[in-house]
Amino acid sequence: MLTHAQIWTALDRLAAVAGLSPSGLAKKSGLDPTTFNKSKRVTPDGRARWPSTESVAKALTATGTPIDTFVQLIDETGRSTDKRTVPLIALAQAGEAGYFDASGFPTRSGWEEIRFPAINDEHAYALEISGDSMAPIYNEGTLIIVSPAASIRRGDRVVIKTTDAEVVVNEIKRRTARTIELRSIDPGHSERTLPVREVSWIARVVWASQ
Repeated sequence: MLTHAQIWTALDRLAAVAGLSPSGLAKKSGLDPTTFNKSKRVTPDGRARWPSTESVAKALTATGTPIDTFVQLIDETGRSTDKRTVPLIALAQAGEAGYFDASGFPTRSGWEEIRFPAINDEHAYALEISGDSMAPIYNEGTLIIVSPAASIRRGDRVVIKTTDAEVVVNEIKRRTARTIELRSIDPGHSERTLPVREVSWIARVVWASQ
């Protein structure tokens, strides 16, 4: 039987995988920003308050999440023995040879590992940010989870490797058949446009520790 805690934790995981806070998920879903806040999970008299099926459905639609994936998130919240891990290296290492194959999948050679069960992509990996060039969005020590399988839309944060072996984290401004327009996460850097032919691979950032 599903518990109140499992459902709410699954919603928290859904928000995290989408790179959002609970209030950010609610706003993206067209709901009142406080809908998924922790303060709304218990009534003033101490009774458990469950999210409505409508609000859950809107959250799934807003994040493009299939219902079976959400069910997996529910299931994972109750599994203390779940040992799913993803490979981890520092972002500064990502441009070095040997860490990725030609498709942008991690090779696992030379990588460390961290436990992160809430991702439905066997090729997902983690990068650790060093320095403060992307602060306050990504501070030093922030871990970002990257999913090569995730669809990419305007406004998404992505990891890109160029044909010059440069690996950067940027935000998608616009994408066409010939070019990719990027906004820098570093406020001191200007926007840039890359010809598609100069991009080896691109993958979406789906979660970040804060």
